[in-house]
Amino acid sequence: MTRPLIGISCYSERADYWIMRDDDVVLVPRTYVDMVLAAGGVPVLLAPVNGAEEAVDALDGLLLTGDQDVDPARYGQVAGAHTDTPRTGRDAADVAALHRALGRGIPVLGVCRGLQLLNVALGGTLHQHLPDVVGAQVAGAHSAGPGVYAPVPVLTEPGTRAAEILGPGPVTVRCHHHQGVDRVAPGLRVSARAGDVVEALEWSDPAGPGGTDAPWVVGVQSHPERDAEDLRLARALVAVATRARSRAFRPVRLAG
Repeated sequence: MTRPLIGISCYSERADYWIMRDDDVVLVPRTYVDMVLAAGGVPVLLAPVNGAEEAVDALDGLLLTGDQDVDPARYGQVAGAHTDTPRTGRDAADVAALHRALGRGIPVLGVCRGLQLLNVALGGTLHQHLPDVVGAQVAGAHSAGPGVYAPVPVLTEPGTRAAEILGPGPVTVRCHHHQGVDRVAPGLRVSARAGDVVEALEWSDPAGPGGTDAPWVVGVQSHPERDAEDLRLARALVAVATRARSRAFRPVRLAG
């Protein structure tokens, strides 16, 4: 059996490379690609453009990566002073890829922004700036500075996929985020926390009527791709994606 194909959502940015300066590029940190490879999957890069979601039909799993903030207009809010300039094209492409994956029932792993997008796409909301909610000192542990992925201890909820994969905790993860989950979307449940900060969400019936065929949809606020020694989440994604190659998974039935 060939290795499973894992789609990785990409960024659209201005960047310098080779002889080019300030050019439009599609990119993704190499750490995501290396993580999927190390876990036994084949990475497939998904450009953040209209129509790219059609490629999901050929995939066995989807990895929604981090990046800048999800547009608050998607959850009915006006952007605050600390919220990034919206990347509306990327938001639309990622939501389309997510819904395509959910409709096929293939596994989905959301990382940082990927968790937030998962929650928003299914009807949840976000705290736009955690210091305004939990205080600067607590929030600072989750966003220690540019390029810093700080260690944060989290506790997983018993009976969840997060607990099965990571253990009961405290589990140390690497974080860099100033936003967080507010209202949890229908169909999702909190599966890990760091104090009052939601650190993981997942589909609410991992052991439901479908048993092992139940939807495997997991989002973490941390950055597992920044810890080359910890492949637990990536290996779990690849393991389920491998099964997806040989059997039909039931699609996610969305509210409404």
